[in-house]
Amino acid sequence: MTQSTTSSKTTTNTRTAASATAIGVIAVFLWSCLALLTTFTAGIPPFELLSLSFAVAFLASLGILGLRGPAGFAGWRQPWQVWATGFLGIFAYHALYFFALKAAPPAEASLIAYLWPLLIVLLASLAGGQPLHHRQLLGALFGLAGTVFIMQQRSQTSVAEMPLAGYAAALLCALVWSSYSVINRRFNAVPSSIIGGICGLVALAGLLCHLVFETTVPPDSEQWAAIIGLGLGPVGLAFFAWDHATKHGNLASLGALSYLAPLFSTLLLILVGQTHAKPILLIPALLIIAGAVIATSIQRKPRS
Repeated sequence: MTQSTTSSKTTTNTRTAASATAIGVIAVFLWSCLALLTTFTAGIPPFELLSLSFAVAFLASLGILGLRGPAGFAGWRQPWQVWATGFLGIFAYHALYFFALKAAPPAEASLIAYLWPLLIVLLASLAGGQPLHHRQLLGALFGLAGTVFIMQQRSQTSVAEMPLAGYAAALLCALVWSSYSVINRRFNAVPSSIIGGICGLVALAGLLCHLVFETTVPPDSEQWAAIIGLGLGPVGLAFFAWDHATKHGNLASLGALSYLAPLFSTLLLILVGQTHAKPILLIPALLIIAGAVIATSIQRKPRS
C-alpha cells in the first residue's frame, strides 16, 4: 500500500469520525430539550411518562422503517447481546435517574448523574481503544465545572438528610450510561435502526413498572403534545443519533461535548420564561463553551 493511499484512507476515517461526532451533538441538543418538554408533563408519573414517550419513539420507527418493507427491519436480526446491551443501557439509566431524583435533592442528583460525560472521556481511553488527549480531558473538566455552576443555580433550598440511596442511584446512573456508550462501540457493524426495537422493549418495561408502582394519570391534550415531542426528539431521534455517534465517532470528544446539554437546557428554559436569566450564568456558559472548543480542537502535526 502506497503512502498516498494510506494517507487518503486515514483522512477518510478522520472525516467519518468527525461526521459521526457531529451527529452526536444533535443528540446532545435534543436532550437539552428534555427538561423543557418534561415541564409540560407535570403530574404524569415517571414510569408512565417513560412508557408513553418510548412507545411514541417505537411507533415512529415502525412507520419509517416500514416504508422500506421487510428490508427495513433486517437490522433487527442481531444476537441477544446486542439487544441486551441497548435495553439495559437505556432502561437502567432512566430507571436509576428517576429514582435518584425522587430519593435525593434534584440538583445534587442531577450533578452526580452528569458525571457520565467525564466518565466517557476516561473509559474511552481505558476500554475503548482510543488515545486520551490532554485537551479532551481538560475540555471535559471545564464542562464539569460549568455544570456544577448551573446545578447550583437550580438547587432547591430544602435538602434531604443524607439521601445515600439517591446519591448511589445517581452514581450508578452515570456509570451505566458511560459504560453503555463505550461498550456500544463494539457493535459498530450493527445498524442504528435496531434502536427502534429497543425503544419498544423500554416502553414495555416502563409499562410494567408503571402498573406495579404507580397510579395511571390520563394525559390531557397539552401533556400528550409534550409526550409526542419527547418521543420524537429527546427519546426518539436522539438515541438513534447517539447510537451512530458512539459506534463511529470520537468517544472522548463526544463526552466533552455532552456538557453542552445543561447549557442549552438552561438557555431554552430562559427563552420560554421558565427560569430567569442571571449574569452569573455567563460563568458556566464560558466554561462549557471553552471546554467544547478545547476538546474538539485539532492538534496540528509539524510538517516535515
